[in-house]
Amino acid sequence: MNHKSIWILALAKTSGRRKAMALLLGIATLALAVGGMSSTAGAQTTLGESGSTPRCNLQTLKGRYLFAWSGALLPPAFGVTEQTFGGAAGYHTFNGDGTGTDTVTVRVGATIFLENVVAPITYTVNSDCTGTYTVNAPGYPSFDLFIAPDGSEIATFATAPAGNQLASIDTRVSRK
Repeated sequence: MNHKSIWILALAKTSGRRKAMALLLGIATLALAVGGMSSTAGAQTTLGESGSTPRCNLQTLKGRYLFAWSGALLPPAFGVTEQTFGGAAGYHTFNGDGTGTDTVTVRVGATIFLENVVAPITYTVNSDCTGTYTVNAPGYPSFDLFIAPDGSEIATFATAPAGNQLASIDTRVSRK
């Protein structure tokens, strides 16, 4: 039963002064509901969730994003010759201009492959909130990015090197 049906039912069961009060209460409720929906819709439009197309650019990614992953590495990723479990943790720092750094520790099998290494990165951001990022060192990974319109989170999916099967959701923890 929708709101209009409820108001008609309420009016049908009342008389005189009560009918007038019920009508005024119904109009006031409708005004509040429409007003509340308008401000909600405005907030959703800003985030691109109410039918508007989200818009992103390089500045959408600005700040520090924590990440962690673990999973299987397949040959030839990171020099493995058979399926090997690995993991990494660290943070990306995006500068808002297509450059940044990754600070990361990586484990491949039982071996710490990198420990608190700071590596330069470059990234792209498309207006549809997709993009790429690459760690700028030979043999290091590249990723596709799927970016929250407000830049608060990114989903990363490894695209290189071959055999790197990793994905994560990375959350912004600082705008600096």
